[in-house]
Amino acid sequence: MRTEDTSEPAAATITPYQDGPLLVRGDFELVTPDGERIDARRGTVALCRCGKSALKPFCDGTHKAVNFRAGTAREG
Repeated sequence: MRTEDTSEPAAATITPYQDGPLLVRGDFELVTPDGERIDARRGTVALCRCGKSALKPFCDGTHKAVNFRAGTAREG
């Protein structure tokens, strides 16, 4: 868990987009539940939040067609 101390930058940042994917930027590694590495091929990727992408875990824009709705704020 990250604290409020910002003296050390995060290795990766994850940004939820309104009604869209999670954008992951930085130094990260994607793995399956079994630990198999998923080749991201770049330093920024969009991960599916709607569950309908044909390219899971990556976003393919399907959230627009299925009218997916999700905010950007943390739910508590």
